[in-house]
Amino acid sequence: QVQLVESGGGLVQAGGSLRLSCAASGRTSTSVRVGWFRQAPGKERDFVASISWTGVSTYYADSMNGRFTISRDNAQKMVYLQMNSLKSEDTAVYYCAATQRVQPLSTLKHDYDYDYWGQGTQVTVSS
Repeated sequence: QVQLVESGGGLVQAGGSLRLSCAASGRTSTSVRVGWFRQAPGKERDFVASISWTGVSTYYADSMNGRFTISRDNAQKMVYLQMNSLKSEDTAVYYCAATQRVQPLSTLKHDYDYDYWGQGTQVTVSS
C-alpha cells in the first residue's frame, strides 16, 4: 500500500507559478512510478506528468508545453509539480497517483494505470 497526500494548491493570477507537493508513505519501493493528473469541473481527469521513483525518467503530456516540471526528493519521499506561466485553463483539482506497474512511463498516462491516489488539491488561476 502507498499513501499519498497532496498540498500546495491555491489561488494564483494568470502568469503566476505554484509548486504542488505529494508526500508518499508506505511501500514506496524503487519500482513505484508517480504521476500527476488534473480534473477540471465537468471534465475527465487528464494526465499531466509522471516520474520514476528514482527520478531518472520523466514524461509529460504534450499540452504542458514545457510549463510544468515534475521532480522528486527520495530522501523526503516527496514528488513535486512546478507549474509556471499558469493559465485560466489550468484551473482544476490536481491529483497525485502512484503505480507499481513496471512499464515505460509513456504508457502510464491513464487513470486506470494507477492504483493509489491522493485526495487532490485545488488550483485556481484567475484571469
